[in-house]
Amino acid sequence: MPRIVHAQGDVIRIGEVNSYTSQPAFLAPYRNGWILAIEQVNAGGGVNGRRLETIFRDDAGRPEDAVRHAGELINSERVALLAGGFLSNVGLALGDFANQNKKLFVASEPLTDALVWARGNRYTFRLRPSTYMQAAMLVEEAAKLPARRWATVAPNYEYGQSAVRWFKELLTRAKPDVTFVGEQFPALGRIDAGATVQALASTTPDAIFNVTFGADLTNFVRQGNTRGLFERRRIVSMLTGEPEYLLPLGDEAPENWIVTGYPWEDLNTPGHTAFRDAYRARFNEAPRLGSVVAFDTVSAIAAMLRKTGADTETEKMVDAMRGLTFPTAFGTGDVTFRPIDHQSTLGAYVGRTALRNGRGTMVDWRYADGAAYLPADDVVRTLRPQS
Repeated sequence: MPRIVHAQGDVIRIGEVNSYTSQPAFLAPYRNGWILAIEQVNAGGGVNGRRLETIFRDDAGRPEDAVRHAGELINSERVALLAGGFLSNVGLALGDFANQNKKLFVASEPLTDALVWARGNRYTFRLRPSTYMQAAMLVEEAAKLPARRWATVAPNYEYGQSAVRWFKELLTRAKPDVTFVGEQFPALGRIDAGATVQALASTTPDAIFNVTFGADLTNFVRQGNTRGLFERRRIVSMLTGEPEYLLPLGDEAPENWIVTGYPWEDLNTPGHTAFRDAYRARFNEAPRLGSVVAFDTVSAIAAMLRKTGADTETEKMVDAMRGLTFPTAFGTGDVTFRPIDHQSTLGAYVGRTALRNGRGTMVDWRYADGAAYLPADDVVRTLRPQS
């Protein structure tokens, strides 16, 4: 028995909950990135001699399943902390669970601002740039366009609603003479692309803000190409420059859309080159943005545990997360979890889509540092009651 107890004490267990079966395009490479990061930490001796171990659970895109898995991971598997989350509604459910159970939750992907603002809490931290941040990045480019009449299309759940709300507010603030002439909110994963395209075209917009992704994006692009929706119109699109969503379009990928994404082929910072080479050597394929998100999530957790001396007492881990700095696989320098709202300053790439060798890619891209697209502390205090 003493040997068993000692062996368990040498392992720090992380409970990772994600929508693996419902969002495989993003989460298959995400899991690979996670595995690579864990292997690298453990190959380096772990954290203070303690190995990291992950127990994965699939919520299938359902908040109720995510919460059930979280309870099992804490009560039966005795994990030290929770991580993951893809869909915003699932992330909010996990954040509420973490707060109620006083357990650390490091949210890797869910983009809704409510996760760190309206429903933010002491125990929840978020890695990726939020809908507010990515909308602000895109508005910076959209405001330069001559377009006055805008239409929007987004999936009808928290992420899509939040993205549209912020884009409209921020663009109107930057360019008061714009008007929004139409909006479409198709159900996630069930877009009637033909009807959606027809409805958008009927509003005769100068430009369109798109927030669809995955299979919905593929169907939307194909119907939009067929019906001429994109001709002589500028499209500003959140996430579309991510290879998970751009590559499946093949030679149907749109050109000259203004997007957030990940220029995985052409990003050659020393840090990213090392990450990309290690990923290719391990999995025999190029990384996707999900790979970066997972790798950075593990990097943040490992950095936090080094800060606590591998002490997994929850309150000590939470205190260590606030203001934590850690490196990103982008190789753009360290990022920080802001103490005031637990949002990391990880940025995103903004550029245009183009066709290269019969498939979509990003060109004319730049790194938008997340710290430059977050509201000041006094604004956050009005958005986050617990700040």
